[in-house]
Amino acid sequence: MSREDRGKQESEKVKEGEQKRSAFDLFFNPLQRKKNDNPEKTKNNIFQVNRFFRGFDRKSSKTDKENEPPEESAPSVDPTPDNVNVNPDAETEPDPKLSDWWKVEQFMQKFGKKAESTSININNCDLTQTDMKELSLLVSFLPDAEEIDLSWNDLIGGSIHLLTSQFQHVCNLKILSLSNCSLTEKDFTALGESFNLIPHLESLDLSWNSNLGCSLFRISQHVPGQSSIRTLNLTECNLKLADGDSLAQAVSKMPKLEVLDLSANSEFGVYVYKFIDDLKRCSYLRELKLHGTGLQQDSIQCLSSAFQYWPYLRKLDLSCNKKAGGGFQEATAGLTSFKHLDLLDIHQCCLSRDDVAALTQVIPLLSDLKVLNISSNKMIGQSPEHLFSRLRFLPKLRSVIASNCALTKESFAALAEASRYLLDLEILDLSWNKCVGGNLQLMSGSLKYTTALHSLILSSCNLVTHDLAVLASTLQDGHLQRLLQLDLAYNDTIPDEGWGLLFESIGALKNITELDISLRPASRRNCGPWFIHFLSSLLKLPKLKEVGMQRWVLSPAEQQQLDRVCKDNLIHVIFD
Repeated sequence: MSREDRGKQESEKVKEGEQKRSAFDLFFNPLQRKKNDNPEKTKNNIFQVNRFFRGFDRKSSKTDKENEPPEESAPSVDPTPDNVNVNPDAETEPDPKLSDWWKVEQFMQKFGKKAESTSININNCDLTQTDMKELSLLVSFLPDAEEIDLSWNDLIGGSIHLLTSQFQHVCNLKILSLSNCSLTEKDFTALGESFNLIPHLESLDLSWNSNLGCSLFRISQHVPGQSSIRTLNLTECNLKLADGDSLAQAVSKMPKLEVLDLSANSEFGVYVYKFIDDLKRCSYLRELKLHGTGLQQDSIQCLSSAFQYWPYLRKLDLSCNKKAGGGFQEATAGLTSFKHLDLLDIHQCCLSRDDVAALTQVIPLLSDLKVLNISSNKMIGQSPEHLFSRLRFLPKLRSVIASNCALTKESFAALAEASRYLLDLEILDLSWNKCVGGNLQLMSGSLKYTTALHSLILSSCNLVTHDLAVLASTLQDGHLQRLLQLDLAYNDTIPDEGWGLLFESIGALKNITELDISLRPASRRNCGPWFIHFLSSLLKLPKLKEVGMQRWVLSPAEQQQLDRVCKDNLIHVIFD
């Protein structure tokens, strides 16, 4: 057969194959579609394929097929609407919301913060008034924001009005934090006038703004009736006599108030009588903090008259009010109104002997108490009633802070015995009680039972070798496994032998993160033979992050060894 005949034969086979090609080939073969340059023909082909697949529709019946119009009469329908641009190369108009969000992200990135639709958190970022102006232009792009935190930006004082004027865009705002922003009278006025724009506000933090003193009325007069505010923080605001009436006006409009913090307003405590009647109406109050407010004996008594109106109170902080001593004798009886009290902080209140006696009677009734801070009340340790012996009736107690209470051996023994019943105890602070030195064996039994203990503070307790031997024995027996913090600072009375006993056993504290063995500020002392055990123990404590070694003197070789070990194990050592 000649070459010409063979060519004709191949051509006929190709034509024959094309005639036998099915709709599947037309639809799925991209090369075949590419050869078809006629768009109308392409539409007809697709229409034919669609009709082919409809023939397999499970819902179709034989009758439907018979009634179907013939292929020749089927119109060629363009499925693409006239108003849709089918050009894939055409540019689409950008979404304006995405463009706006990009601006928010760019602004937040300047401060190393992540943009969030529900939160504007740029606290402690050295914001300026220029930044506040830029932020005010972006607020409208954050309609879902529920929190604004600008705290610890002391350069924005005088510019808050730029933000508050845009509050209509964040009408769902619930949390506003402006702590330590050097706010001015102008800021307080602007903030007060904006309250009607943020009706759902639940938390307002104005703490550490000293100019609020004598200016609280600029805010309180604008608080709406039946306000939603649940948390009000006015710590260290230099509140004065006139602010007592303003606070009364404010809280009278806050029936849902749960947290009130007036701490560190040193002249305000004597004016409790000005707002206490209105505070009685806040029946949902859960936390009341009056730390360092200058409370006096009559202030405590006035305050206690409202205890019965706060059945849900959980935290009461009356600490650092040295003139309140003697006023707790009658007030402590009112503590029984708090059926769910879990924190009582009365440290540094100069409690009298009668105060302690009254507290001793009431303590067993506070069965939900978890945190008890009675530090720096010397009559606690001297009282013959032994307040500590009553702690056994507080099964939920987790923190006992009894630093600087002038404990005697008898009161310390009472505490040691009671702590056997405190199975959930996590923090035990007995620092600055000299009687602990030489008597730690009284606590040895308790240290075995308090398996949850994670913080043991025995600084400045005049500890001796025998005390560290007790501690070492406890560790060797497998106790204190959850201990995270061990503070033995300012115990210059411990000789090298005692430190050696400790560091031979401390490797058992696999979870410890903080260790302090610093000496007193006036001391200087060379490390002894125990140092080699100390270095070895550092290698056995995988979670240790910080070691206090102030006033210890290291030789160049010891310093080099310690630096190498700490660098390899990422441990920070605090020297002078």
